[in-house]
Amino acid sequence: MRKTQRFAAVGILAALAVALAACGGSEQPAAGGAMAAPPAPMSAAPAAADGVTTNADVFGPACGKLPQGDAPGSLNNMGPQPVASAASTNPLLTTLVTAVKAVPGLADTLNSQKGITVFAPYNGAFDEAKSAMGDEAFSALLADQQQLGGLLSYHVVPKRYDAEGLVEAGKVTELAGGDVTIGGTAAAPTVTDGQGNTANVLCGNIPTSNATVFVIDKVLMPAG
Repeated sequence: MRKTQRFAAVGILAALAVALAACGGSEQPAAGGAMAAPPAPMSAAPAAADGVTTNADVFGPACGKLPQGDAPGSLNNMGPQPVASAASTNPLLTTLVTAVKAVPGLADTLNSQKGITVFAPYNGAFDEAKSAMGDEAFSALLADQQQLGGLLSYHVVPKRYDAEGLVEAGKVTELAGGDVTIGGTAAAPTVTDGQGNTANVLCGNIPTSNATVFVIDKVLMPAG
């Protein structure tokens, strides 16, 4: 993307709000642009010290929007699969999956990791970015494999954390380099990117076979 497009994207993504791995592109934020107050976690029990979680550890205001039972994209369906394969079954993450597939080898790289943390923006975050940036600029981003790969890798931590571990760490380094800052509490963590934009966790501690996934309401942008 050209420099002017990049600056536009940063401003746009800074304004994205509310409602990823837990809200679909067709889902809209609550009235007034804000999500309803998050309910209590589904389980108060801490997850394992190695960042591995179970369905009982999943929490957040949008978790109920995930497919239920054993349907594709449900917790039961995603849990046994590596993270990129798990996301590909979820109709709520189709834009993210399309972006990952546009970078050769990225899905295989994510699936082959032994233990990672993934911050996954929901479809609506990409929809809003496309609308604000315009089709041409958005298509240019998707076509630039190097830039897109770097942006997506900025959403991946090469270590597995649960929510409690993230909050305790306070700051984590992404696969692409650069840090994100973790705030809030284990029941309601926040993720602040290199541009100072803060994302809320909409559904956290989602288990896959090799990753713990946190659905967030913004696309994270590195500094610079």
